[in-house]
Amino acid sequence: MNSFLTGLTLLVMGLVVIVLIRGLVNMAKGGNGNRSNKLMQMRVLLQAVAVALIMLVLWITGGGR
Repeated sequence: MNSFLTGLTLLVMGLVVIVLIRGLVNMAKGGNGNRSNKLMQMRVLLQAVAVALIMLVLWITGGGR
């Protein structure tokens, strides 16, 4: 269970990076503003999920004690 949650956390953090890069590329190209907004919303949501998973993993493992 612990390794599953750790892997899931790493996956979500990777998705945050991918969405961030896609948003930066879209902005640099002068792309659609609506797309940039949707990517920003998705990034914020993924970051919230990542933080919640990190907190859950730390709680389950005892916080590294």
